[in-house]
Amino acid sequence: MEDKTKSRQMKPLNSIRLGGREVLPLIEGGKGISISSGLSSGPWALAGGIGTISAVNADFCDDAGNPVPQIYHGRTRLDRHNELVKYAIDGGVTQVKKAHELRNGSGSLNINILWEMGAAERILHAVLERTKGLVHGVTCGAGMPYKLAEICSGYGVHYYPIISSARAFSALWKRAYRKFADFLGAVVYEDPWLAGGHNGLSNQEDPKVPEDPYPRVRLLRERMREFGLDETPIIMAGGVWYLRDWEDWIDSKELGPVAFQFGTRALLTKESPISDAWKERLMTLKDGDVLLHRFSPTGFYSSAVRNNYLKELEERNERQIAFSIEEVGDHTAELKLVRARPVYVTPGDLLRGKKWMKMGYTEALRTPDQTLIFVTRERRESIRRDQVDCMGCLSQCLFSNWADNEKHSSGRKADPRSFCIQKTLQDIAHNGSIQENLMFAGHNAFNFRKDPFYSNGFVPTVKQLVERIQTGD
Repeated sequence: MEDKTKSRQMKPLNSIRLGGREVLPLIEGGKGISISSGLSSGPWALAGGIGTISAVNADFCDDAGNPVPQIYHGRTRLDRHNELVKYAIDGGVTQVKKAHELRNGSGSLNINILWEMGAAERILHAVLERTKGLVHGVTCGAGMPYKLAEICSGYGVHYYPIISSARAFSALWKRAYRKFADFLGAVVYEDPWLAGGHNGLSNQEDPKVPEDPYPRVRLLRERMREFGLDETPIIMAGGVWYLRDWEDWIDSKELGPVAFQFGTRALLTKESPISDAWKERLMTLKDGDVLLHRFSPTGFYSSAVRNNYLKELEERNERQIAFSIEEVGDHTAELKLVRARPVYVTPGDLLRGKKWMKMGYTEALRTPDQTLIFVTRERRESIRRDQVDCMGCLSQCLFSNWADNEKHSSGRKADPRSFCIQKTLQDIAHNGSIQENLMFAGHNAFNFRKDPFYSNGFVPTVKQLVERIQTGD
């Protein structure tokens, strides 16, 4: 073990004041569903940093500590949605209490939510109400959480908005956060090109052209200083692995106080609840094995490990042609479909459609963009079943057309080019296939294979990982 922790000296990593508490400037990134649990977050806080429990459908456990399966009995989407909310609240409370027990008074605990998850406000209120005094902060991204500050301040809890640009923070500050400045714990800058999970790329940014985070964070600090937030820390998230690579950021007068968030690297510890197969796969990843894609039903870009699941989504989207219900323009060729009336396509697309149907992709599903995608009969049945079983896990879902509104509908057609995110994330979090499910990871996950710390399949405890990070390696 001693050989694995030797490294060169780096400038001292001093504690920092975050959320009213002195902690190491090392934050565990929140990873839902059920991945950043109390079992991993409590030890991270015990090591002196901020442990982050995911409150996105966290596991509710029985008296023996075993997760209770999330089985839905409701006949309607709304019935199932209310069941999901109860699971989420009970699970969040369970994991916070477990983390609080394990931290033994050290460090601090945050919970992480997605603003675009279904009933986000309702769940946040309930978890904070039932864990008073145990939660010190709330990190929140995936959307524009304007009400986050008001909710957190009402419970005396600090808030940590996750943003990917100075412009986004400016909008949040001017509209809402300036009224609750005393409870702003830090601003989390998440690199939209490198972070795992959902990413905050805007329409003005090119997903294929990553930008250097330093100028973007420097601009964020300039905006924050305009608002009198000189000493409010910025947390760098996404792409952080070796602290030695960020040494110039530490104690930088230009950037002000900074801390660092570790999401992907925190996946591989003894306390991490992910499966052994998932941990083993992380150690074999190569550069380029993580794909930045836009298949998510949230509409956001997200980053996940390339596997059979993503490959099927890529191929499903490639087998796509535009159509018209009547002969118009270039759509002059009639395409006969198995389960629907004939449609009109271009002569070239007619040949492509017939080719795919001969290959076994006989089912043509309509998308909201007046296109058809071609899938097998088995895949069609799976897509339809998942859409019917929707339980409203998002505020708006492209895949099922659920929305958190009076009609519980987005008003758009359900999009078969996407997938049920609740189903796949629940499955992989509970020992499901690592090839047939979505496996989120940051783009620097290939370091597991290269980093000598993990040689010979070594899996550290959270304590060992935090100690290693502090050396610069």
